[in-house]
Amino acid sequence: MVYIIMGVSGCGKTTVGKILAEKFAMKFYDADDFHSENSIKKMQNLIPLEDEDRIPWLLNLAVRIRQWNKGEGAVLACSALKEKYRQILSGDGKEKVIFIYLEGDSNTILERMKKRKEHFFAPELLESQFSVLEEPSDAVRVPINKTPEEIGGEIIEKLAGF
Repeated sequence: MVYIIMGVSGCGKTTVGKILAEKFAMKFYDADDFHSENSIKKMQNLIPLEDEDRIPWLLNLAVRIRQWNKGEGAVLACSALKEKYRQILSGDGKEKVIFIYLEGDSNTILERMKKRKEHFFAPELLESQFSVLEEPSDAVRVPINKTPEEIGGEIIEKLAGF
């Protein structure tokens, strides 16, 4: 099984993903680590990514998801903002994938982003993510108004009934 922690930048995907990976005794991966240098430079220069930037990145992640599913599974932090992106990641439903959507409003997330250090994603790009976000209908949904540990606990509770 691969658990994909999804949502806009700054919602806590990496922090919560690491907590879940530890609880599940799985490896954790951050999809940001798989972006091309060109995509990272665009974001550093406040240029939002387009589908032509994201599709090769998503296809690469989809290959890795297949590999992780053949092994011990994984927890992946990935924005997965659009339904078509989630379809790529899940192999159109052929892979064992559960999406976990961390939902929050732009003001809360912007305040969190301003406190982050050493991350290439600029807070000025947050609205571009909200503008393309297609909220999932088939994901475990968890609000981000709690501590990361509490969010992790809520996810585990909800997974039991998913």
